[in-house]
Amino acid sequence: MPQIAQEAGVKDYATFSHKAAYDELTHGTAMGLHLICFADPTYPELLRHIPDPPPVLWAMGDITLLQTRTIAIVGARNASSLGTRMTRQIVNDLGDKGFTIVSGLARGIDAAAHAAALKTGTIAVQAGGLDVVYPRENAALHDDIAAQGLRLSENPLGLVPQARHFPQRNRIIAGLAQATLVVEGAIRSGSLITARDATDLGREVMAVPGSPMDPRAAGCNALIRDGATLVRSAQDVIDSLGTPETVAETTPLQPSLPLTPPDQITRKILTLLGPTAVAEDSLIRDVGLPAAEITPHLTTLELEGKIQRHPGGLLALVG
Repeated sequence: MPQIAQEAGVKDYATFSHKAAYDELTHGTAMGLHLICFADPTYPELLRHIPDPPPVLWAMGDITLLQTRTIAIVGARNASSLGTRMTRQIVNDLGDKGFTIVSGLARGIDAAAHAAALKTGTIAVQAGGLDVVYPRENAALHDDIAAQGLRLSENPLGLVPQARHFPQRNRIIAGLAQATLVVEGAIRSGSLITARDATDLGREVMAVPGSPMDPRAAGCNALIRDGATLVRSAQDVIDSLGTPETVAETTPLQPSLPLTPPDQITRKILTLLGPTAVAEDSLIRDVGLPAAEITPHLTTLELEGKIQRHPGGLLALVG
């Protein structure tokens, strides 16, 4: 809104004109795209419940996939051979059980997950416009998902993704799915941002463990340490979530709400910590909340560089 932009110090703000909106709608319709608005019955129910749901989504492909049971699978762009094979096996088994796979159409684990799920159902959330192929190496997969799955974007047609668009895309990936599974991911990576988004939404976070010598496994191992479900195969996912056939979905899945406001928990953690490292279990006792409610905030603060872990399960403020 102009008033909000003015208060934020933005001087060149201009509202999207009626003509520009009409031109984009006409262009998208001519391309065979669907424009899904928040009030539409086809709008994905889980996504409605995130704090900042996109008001509109451009969609290309099979929009009925938005009404299926979904799990997000994300991971490293520089995926290992083992991680790629693990992804394909998990996706194949979950697809056979009726799950639709959501990911971000990036190279590496994302691309492997989409390719393996083409026959059973996959949704790709793009950071740029639906008509922009990114990365270029996924051009064939880009077309295959449009033909056999579904591609989504909240951004206007023609937009080339920049760095700031990927965290925004990640919140949609997490918001579309009941659970997020990370196969490989460094400590500071987009995959862990998606996992953090899922945690903040009260959705389940899962991770495949890896070698402590491989930095691509560091993020997954940290997630497991902090309470994420350890996944060795698709059966671990099924044991935790059930399957679309065994779980009644007569009511929409609702994200659980934290018992204490997240900002209040974060402030208390930062107040209790100092430059001298203290034991994590002592900190949890001092906060006075269940460990399962506190550990996601510790992970977030660590990713943000505000706290640091030391050997022996110790925590301290950074700086």
